[in-house]
Amino acid sequence: MSVWRTKSIKDLLQEARDNEKLKRSIGTPELIALGVGAIIGSGIFVLTGVAAANYAGPALVFSFILSGITAGLAALVYAEMAAMIPVAGSAYTYAYASLGEIIAWIIGWNLILEYMVASGAVAAGWSGYFTDMLRSVGISLPAALVNSPASGGLINLPAILITALMTLLAITGTTTSATTNKIIVAVKILVILAFLALGIPRVNPANWRPFLPFGIAGVIHGAAIIFFAYIGFDAVSTAAEEVRHPTKDLPRGIIGSLAISTLLYIAVTIVLTGLVSYTRLNTPSPVTTALLAAGVRGASLIVGIGALAGLTSVLLVTIFAQSRVFMAMGRDGLLPSFFARVHPRYHTPSMTTMIVGAFIALIGGFLPINIIAELANVGTLSAFFVVSLGVLILRRTRPDLERPFKVPFMPWTSLVTMAFALYLFFNLPRLTWIRFAIWMALGLVVYFAYSRHHSVLARPEPSPLLRPRPFSPLRPFFISRPALAPLFLRLRLPWRRK
Repeated sequence: MSVWRTKSIKDLLQEARDNEKLKRSIGTPELIALGVGAIIGSGIFVLTGVAAANYAGPALVFSFILSGITAGLAALVYAEMAAMIPVAGSAYTYAYASLGEIIAWIIGWNLILEYMVASGAVAAGWSGYFTDMLRSVGISLPAALVNSPASGGLINLPAILITALMTLLAITGTTTSATTNKIIVAVKILVILAFLALGIPRVNPANWRPFLPFGIAGVIHGAAIIFFAYIGFDAVSTAAEEVRHPTKDLPRGIIGSLAISTLLYIAVTIVLTGLVSYTRLNTPSPVTTALLAAGVRGASLIVGIGALAGLTSVLLVTIFAQSRVFMAMGRDGLLPSFFARVHPRYHTPSMTTMIVGAFIALIGGFLPINIIAELANVGTLSAFFVVSLGVLILRRTRPDLERPFKVPFMPWTSLVTMAFALYLFFNLPRLTWIRFAIWMALGLVVYFAYSRHHSVLARPEPSPLLRPRPFSPLRPFFISRPALAPLFLRLRLPWRRK
């Protein structure tokens, strides 16, 4: 009953083969789209301007490069684990194989923050952009139906409706979800390319001076702030059991999606700070401000379409990822077994997906998102730290394992990723720490009250003499007398059922 018990990689892979109910239908392009869909949301239209105005100025491009390198190191670590253990569950499964059940539970519990709680904030943000676009064409929805009770309304109905639609897509099949996500991601990238095409001819190099208004310290501080713009590539690894060639496609999907997102972030930052002075970008919609200053009409519509596409893809991917993590936890017994059920027709964990969608809808429709959204950062950083540590441990304890993809420059790659994750973790607001402590206390109560005792690893192997056998009236007599049990087992009594 040790809380540090680990699950062997052999058992994990065998369980994935035995439970081959998910349909292996996606490849590298779908995985890259999945990663880009999770990474690039509305932040590219907001975070770039705010970080430039407050932290790094035009040198924010260096901040994105620095954060991109750090995120790339974390991506390499995930790629090795995903190729070596191509099982649904992502960081939760990797922790179970390397660090023990209690750490795996903590990571699985914290991934709820990264995926489910953050998705509630995404749904509420989608509602805000949607109502703003409707207002721009003269359509105003009742305030009571577009605001949560904490914001003076009754219900945030658009947030609930978009969550229900994305949940339905996630239920109806992995292929359908992946195809829809590719279309949404294509729209999002087209909007970003349209911004670049409109902005590049209007760039004024004078706006890049001074290039380092906040010095090198500003660049580093900016890198810490915008690092969260890269969160989401880890969602690719949750699709491991639905990938046609996981050992090859998963590393390509993780690294490829991060590389594309980094290039887009850098390009948008260069053009944005070239269109207008960085001092004017500290607004909720800096891209719109820059385009309007450059004389581009219809800027709000362009940004609105891009933001809606970005948030829609993030919502779809996070619902997909959270349902797979819960499925893995249900299969291991840490959650009730119905979380592991797979729909016989759609080949998706349909019930789990519905539960995830319902909770996200409740969060987005009724809760004050600004209070809890930052908790998502804690879940992500803890996952990065644990996966990096897990790679180090498995390199030491299981050097014999086949590694289709190996992280270069070990152990430094893992150590740098862990150090940066700790740096960001300890620089989160104090109130976030308090909320995180409450969340962790609740998670440990659930673990020790239920999960520890229902874990698959907590079930003892039955003794050969006590294994369930066909019914016989004489069995209690012989089992109570172990010395006579072999005699009983050899008997061919007529009333024993075959």
